Amino acid sequence: MEFITYTLPNGIRCILKQVKSAVVHCALTVNTGSRDELPGEYGMAHLVEHTLFKGTQRRKAWQVNCRLENMGGELNAYTTKEETVVHATTLRGDYAKAVELIADIVFRSTFPEHEVEKEKNVIFDEINLYKDSPTDRIYDEFEDRIFDGSSLGHNILGSKATLRRMHSEDIRRFVARTYTTDQMVFSLIGNLSEKAFRTVADRWFGGIPASQRAFGRTVHPAPEPFCHSVGRGTHQVHCMKGKRAYDLKDDRRLPLMLLMNTLGGPSANSLLNVLLREKNALSYSVEATYTPFTDSGVASIYFSCEKENASRCIELMDRQLGELAEHVLSPRRLSVAKRQFLGQLAISAENNESYMLGAAKSYLVFGDVDGFGEAKEKIEALDGETLRTVAEEIFTGMSALIYK
Repeated sequence: MEFITYTLPNGIRCILKQVKSAVVHCALTVNTGSRDELPGEYGMAHLVEHTLFKGTQRRKAWQVNCRLENMGGELNAYTTKEETVVHATTLRGDYAKAVELIADIVFRSTFPEHEVEKEKNVIFDEINLYKDSPTDRIYDEFEDRIFDGSSLGHNILGSKATLRRMHSEDIRRFVARTYTTDQMVFSLIGNLSEKAFRTVADRWFGGIPASQRAFGRTVHPAPEPFCHSVGRGTHQVHCMKGKRAYDLKDDRRLPLMLLMNTLGGPSANSLLNVLLREKNALSYSVEATYTPFTDSGVASIYFSCEKENASRCIELMDRQLGELAEHVLSPRRLSVAKRQFLGQLAISAENNESYMLGAAKSYLVFGDVDGFGEAKEKIEALDGETLRTVAEEIFTGMSALIYK
């Protein structure tokens, strides 16, 4: 069995992968992100993530920060539109300390007002940094427009004006409403027995009172296709084309992942990289991404180039998208695409931390995790006509956002 799973009486799900390693990675994944914020709370999920480290009932902020780092370990966290993840890495002998610390900051943080005010300034700097990066900014603004009116349609960082109005009591209310035990997964990967895993999970998470989420998530219908140009005073043109796509439980998710990887994945021989960079030397940066959510998704293509090359890049890209929508990939091209994708999955699985976090997300959404063998079977079963049908659906009627 690749994964060992069980559920605590309070609803927190636990998942273990045993590997031979001197290092242990562990995390608590909470099914709470920026899309769970109410109007007036935009930026709250990310603010909570920052202020979890600012003191608990047992520790001062400096004690939180030094607990693992003094032993050579690491403690960190991140926020997405749908999750907040607190994760730690330590030597095997220190894993219990990491689990206890995660439990302490998630369930016993006090969110001191003076620390909250200080951390707002850190986030203000993060917002300024983000605004100075058109590559990052165009992704967020495009999603804001694609999901306009939906809980998915606002920036994770929030705005300075909204953040200034947030205080400790607001944070505590948000945590009480969204950090419920039925929406949590504790995951660990390391050289640990099932008994040791259960012991540490029971000790530090088993005593947390059970709680259940009292609200659901909704997503509004997609807007009509749009094409917007925005003056940002950048040296280059930055272009994003895309469309709403399939959710995490849609059977078409996997063929779209394969298709987007072939079109503009990380490999140097992706179709768009070859077309725009290698053959025509028009763009240094081009990529295609697909982000699925629990009830929706977004497929997008990004490139940057000199202003005089923008029209040519768009023309070439549209032609390539049309070919994928109209013609089935050749057997050889399809075979290469599958092998390449499987190789990338296998290599990424060698990163134990990343693999653990991905497994936790899967267990949170599906209640199960596919091993590499199962994923391989599903990918190898895909056929060219399925990919063409998906390409026709996704690459038709795309929206565009251009920074110039």
